Amino acid sequence: MGQEYTAKSFKSGNSVAIRVPAALGVEPDREWSIEWVDGNLVLRAKLQVKPKLDVSKFWGKAKGLKVPERSDFDERPSTIAAREGNVSR
Repeated sequence: MGQEYTAKSFKSGNSVAIRVPAALGVEPDREWSIEWVDGNLVLRAKLQVKPKLDVSKFWGKAKGLKVPERSDFDERPSTIAAREGNVSR
């Protein structure tokens, strides 16, 4: 295995904490899964989920912005018929 380090547990509020030595290269603000297995603590890094962009506050911010017409596809026949008034019901 790798280098062995010693860390001491301490009381932090209503929890018990263990400081991880910086030499291990653990990033701050990372989430970890912790298990108690056969008398040993097992730490596993959780997968980091990329935050999603919230675009709800962008609506209406660019006044006068015109959306260009798309010319890279053919118009649907139903759209053409509705525009020309040839819709049968």
